Amino acid sequence: MSWFRKAQAPAAGTAAAAPPQEAGTAKVAMTVNGKAAAADIDPRTLLVQFLRENMRLTGTHVGCDTSQCGACVVHLDGKAVKSCTVLAASCDGSEVTTIEGLAVDGKLHPMQEAFRQHHGLQCGFCTPGMVMSAIDLVKNFPDPSEQQIREQLDGNLCRCTGYHNIVKAIKAASQTMRS
Repeated sequence: MSWFRKAQAPAAGTAAAAPPQEAGTAKVAMTVNGKAAAADIDPRTLLVQFLRENMRLTGTHVGCDTSQCGACVVHLDGKAVKSCTVLAASCDGSEVTTIEGLAVDGKLHPMQEAFRQHHGLQCGFCTPGMVMSAIDLVKNFPDPSEQQIREQLDGNLCRCTGYHNIVKAIKAASQTMRS
């Protein structure tokens, strides 16, 4: 599937009653953390920019702008993606989950709780991307080995070198998430 979806023409006999857009903008509508979100945006707007600037969800961090660090990882239609490399317009109709969308009724997601319990964070800059990547990792590897965890986190950098505790946190969360 291509991230760049072509606009579909309205079915025969139906009117496309869309509000007028500013010249050079793209209309995007998606679900973010379970809530509808829509905006007219510059077609070059990255998903990370849309989340931070339009939605004011600043838990998704901008680290390197080159897809190297993983600070910007979110879930797009259930899969972990680096939001600094995805155009927001290509997410039209998609579901996005950010770090802010994980806790339910004030209760942390098991991965967030494991990071807290096992001190899987230090400065906290990489933590949102690490948590989002780790949830996807456990979805794909329900009982990951230490080696699998380290390999799967290859695209996430921790400037504080907290990997040992991050690995422990992910291992602990995987057990909780399985039960």
